[in-house]
Amino acid sequence: MLVLFETAAGYAIFKVLDEQKLQQVDSLWKEFETPEKANKVVKLKHFEKFQDTTEALAAATAMVEGKLGKSLKKVLKKVVAKEAHEQLAITDAKLGGVIKEKLNLSCVHSPAVAELMRGIRNQMEGLITGLPAREISAMSLGLAHSLSRYKLKFSPDKVDTMIVQAISLLDDLDKELNNYIMRCREWYGWHFPELGKIITDNLAYCKSVRKIGDRTNVASMDLSDILPEEIEAEVKLAAEISMGTEVLDISVIEISEYRSQLYDYLKNRMMAIAPNLTVMVGELVGARLISHAGSLLNLAKHPASTVQILGAEKALFRALKTRRDTPKYGLIYHASLVGQTTAKNKGKISRMLAAKSALAIRYDALGEDTNAEMGVENRAKLEARLRYLEEKGIRRISGSGKALARADKYQHKSDVKVYDPSGDSTLPTVSKKRKIEEVEEGEEEEKPVEAKAKKVKRESPTEEAETETPKKKKKKEKKKAEEESKPEEEETAISPAEEVRGVER
Repeated sequence: MLVLFETAAGYAIFKVLDEQKLQQVDSLWKEFETPEKANKVVKLKHFEKFQDTTEALAAATAMVEGKLGKSLKKVLKKVVAKEAHEQLAITDAKLGGVIKEKLNLSCVHSPAVAELMRGIRNQMEGLITGLPAREISAMSLGLAHSLSRYKLKFSPDKVDTMIVQAISLLDDLDKELNNYIMRCREWYGWHFPELGKIITDNLAYCKSVRKIGDRTNVASMDLSDILPEEIEAEVKLAAEISMGTEVLDISVIEISEYRSQLYDYLKNRMMAIAPNLTVMVGELVGARLISHAGSLLNLAKHPASTVQILGAEKALFRALKTRRDTPKYGLIYHASLVGQTTAKNKGKISRMLAAKSALAIRYDALGEDTNAEMGVENRAKLEARLRYLEEKGIRRISGSGKALARADKYQHKSDVKVYDPSGDSTLPTVSKKRKIEEVEEGEEEEKPVEAKAKKVKRESPTEEAETETPKKKKKKEKKKAEEESKPEEEETAISPAEEVRGVER
């Protein structure tokens, strides 16, 4: 039986001298207590050394993924194929299936083989000749670093794993800083309560506390490097009349400084890995989106609708369960473009921002360029759209719909005005056509409008006499008398002009 043993320095092929000892699995470890005993069980037949770390990494990654690497295939064809009747003991059953399929070699994997591999690893320095222990340890360390970088998908251009950890650490530091500052203000407030109202900045407050210590030292202390002159004078005045008690020194300045360094690191990493996403939503929001998705590549697989509500999953499922309106935004709500718009337009802007951000993420994750031109161009479009929506809302509030329509349809026309000489004449100038129209209109006005006579139901004389009351009879008689007297008045009527002439005579 042959044994395939993988090391950081290369591949080793051993020959099992006594196969009967493999049947005693529980006591097999006793055969590898010393190098002399181990040499009686197995013997080194061939050792294929790696040329450099790159070859070792390629072989190790192929072994991890259960594939047959080039160097291993070369060794098996060179050594094992000569003894095809022999079985090959291996550590990975998946790799054994690949070897059997490609090279038609019978492979063995069992608990006895695993115990044999453990014994060989224990006495590796004595079994593999010509390879010093120091060299084996150096190769193992180099391969371990290279394999770790490969598993982390390390790349100087796209270190999204570091971004995920950095934003998580930044959030933790913010929480811790808030707790420390709150405790510092609370505890030191017992000693110098007036200082918290005078100094509102947390970092300046902590620096002042560390430098002042006891409030009695304020009078003889220079705080100009921390505070402005006006605030320094106010602090010194408040220290003289303060009624606080004694307290120990507290400081959180080192953590605040580390937090600023970490933020600078995160900003630089985001601009190197996802420049277009950083331009669209900012460093912190972009890093939180990557952290929430797991990696930049996973985030690139999400559609724009998912990017829009990423971080609001709990609200989404609650809305679906209760049959209410689903959320319009998640982590993207903290982007500057969404924050500067009105509440009415936040949903529209978040939807448009998510659509453009999804394109930027895919460009950053899968594109070869590292510039931010696409992000700058899309952000300019979104800002123009935001201005249009804001102006439209203001105009809608200030004017009516007709006024807006007139303003939209307005076109500037530059007409040249010509002098009209008709204004120089004092005579009335009326066209013939106008005179004819006025005459025709006058004739139409003089024609009396004939009212349509209403149809009256005829009744017999006997019925009229029965139905008419004394009042109605009087009204009829009066009406008839008025109608008879009208023609006589018209005949005898004299015009006003004739009256005037009669008076002159």
